[in-house]
Amino acid sequence: MLASKPCLRIWLSVVLASAPIGSVVTASALAYQQTHMIAARQALGTALAELNAANKDKGGHRVAAISLVTKAIAEVNAGMAYSNKH
Repeated sequence: MLASKPCLRIWLSVVLASAPIGSVVTASALAYQQTHMIAARQALGTALAELNAANKDKGGHRVAAISLVTKAIAEVNAGMAYSNKH
């Protein structure tokens, strides 16, 4: 059927070939709009790694900080997800 309709075949080829490019551009555009959120998430990840590497005995404060940083990472992720949808 496609052989009998060369215009349709060409159109489908163009659409299918450009689909991955459009996905990459869209993902890049979303990431570009959220550079500060991405930087914040990376900084929080570094903070979490440092807290996990610290000596264990800090009177419960290190454990509390780990919990708060983990929650902050979740909030940044939720904010980015919200922004991507709106």
